Amino acid sequence: MIQKILRVTLLISVLSLITACSEKIENFKSDQTNGSLLISNALIYDGSGQAAFEGNLRIKNGVIVAIGDIAVLNGEKMWDAGGLALAPGFIDPHSHFDRKFKEKPAPASALAQGITTIITGVDGYTVRPVKQMFAEFEESPAAVNMAAFGPHNNYRAAVMGDDFHRIATAEEIAKMGEMLTADLAAGVLGLGTGVEYEPALYSNIEELITLAKIASQVGGRYTSHIRSEDIAFYQALDELITIAREAKIPANISHMKLAMAALWGQSSKVVELLNKARAEGLDITADMYPYDGWQSTMQVLLPERNLTDRKAYEYALQSIALPSTIIVTMYEPNPAYVGKTLAQIAEQEAVDPVDMLMKMVQITSSKKMGEMIIGRNISEQDIQNFMRWPFTSISSDGMTDDRHPRGQGAFPRVLARYVREKGILSLPEAIRKMTSLTATSLGLEKIGLLKEGYAADIILFDPARITDHGTFTDPVQYSTGIKATWVNGKLVWHNDKATENRPGRILRRPR
Repeated sequence: MIQKILRVTLLISVLSLITACSEKIENFKSDQTNGSLLISNALIYDGSGQAAFEGNLRIKNGVIVAIGDIAVLNGEKMWDAGGLALAPGFIDPHSHFDRKFKEKPAPASALAQGITTIITGVDGYTVRPVKQMFAEFEESPAAVNMAAFGPHNNYRAAVMGDDFHRIATAEEIAKMGEMLTADLAAGVLGLGTGVEYEPALYSNIEELITLAKIASQVGGRYTSHIRSEDIAFYQALDELITIAREAKIPANISHMKLAMAALWGQSSKVVELLNKARAEGLDITADMYPYDGWQSTMQVLLPERNLTDRKAYEYALQSIALPSTIIVTMYEPNPAYVGKTLAQIAEQEAVDPVDMLMKMVQITSSKKMGEMIIGRNISEQDIQNFMRWPFTSISSDGMTDDRHPRGQGAFPRVLARYVREKGILSLPEAIRKMTSLTATSLGLEKIGLLKEGYAADIILFDPARITDHGTFTDPVQYSTGIKATWVNGKLVWHNDKATENRPGRILRRPR
């Protein structure tokens, strides 16, 4: 009997030792909320842009409680970082991952990039009303945090219905303001607009300033897919700067780009204008993704939305994006077109590309069917110049299993291509642009830095190996190099797989 007890005791001891060793190395699965976790032997990039330092970091109750040269506590869980990089989780300031949270609450598209917080309401849209969206998220959280902007397009659609092809009346703007006020009370970060899209396309600057002032009064911010990223870019930029000035509100340019060959090489001029606005005292920032192609509807090629004007189509395919650079990523009337360029489709159908585009636009418009294209018409030099601007954050503008590679690779692409290969940014500066700069631009507190008292949204990655894999022809390939990710202190990504933890929370505007 004594021997049996000794054998059982020995077995328990051996199993305990094996468990302790596996946790210490990399196999920590049971996240502690009452105890603490020490991540040791890490190269710490704290998100400030300063040089990395070697050290340890302690998490307790979802918060960073100590960092630096700190000793192990008795009975503390441990994770050996193996000398890899430890950084704040990446914050995606322009994201659409929330659209599929019900189906995929732990999207590999985002988690494999190191994204721990996504911002929706950008482009002026949310899939559901903000209060409903927040309530559903809190009832069934995702693996990542979420914050939102008040969606201007939603407000305009709700107030004006189908009669939106005009300037809104003062009464209608007041009703939009009431909806924004309610969402601000619910905690949105400010006002989000997408004035290149219907129905906001038909708004005037007075409408936008009036609503931006409402957000400004409670410390909110303004983020905008500006009215034009091609033909009328400078007028659109001036509109955003004027809104910031008149409404006294911090303003952010969503996915900044020059999407027109005639504008290539003018990024330095744009940066000068932005610096001039900041010198005036305006808090102007931007975000961007590191790709030479955008993704949107075919109709953005037609700023006047005259779907029967052949000359407008001709101009678009000569001056904005060539048929060979336009890739169809959604076309509900004929899914076989997906993945092909407009030039290939036109050749297949034995039709002139202009006539082919007209036909495709008119069919989807009349039948109210979905369509989406990528236009690869952004200069690499402009991408690099905008990326260097100190006030540009990195974003994805991505969706789960996106037909654009940015949905699977934006953040690792910056680290692999623009840090490791090209040296456009240093690694500390790139991480700052993905973390603390973004948090500051959004007005969020206690995230974006590895610092005592901050949320334990943390990634462990290999700077020498982190890589994006998605391409324009094969976009749904997940990035690699993120070894582990914690959100609010809980492990959500490990060994290239999501865990079962869903610790995401709604991040609301500080009151």
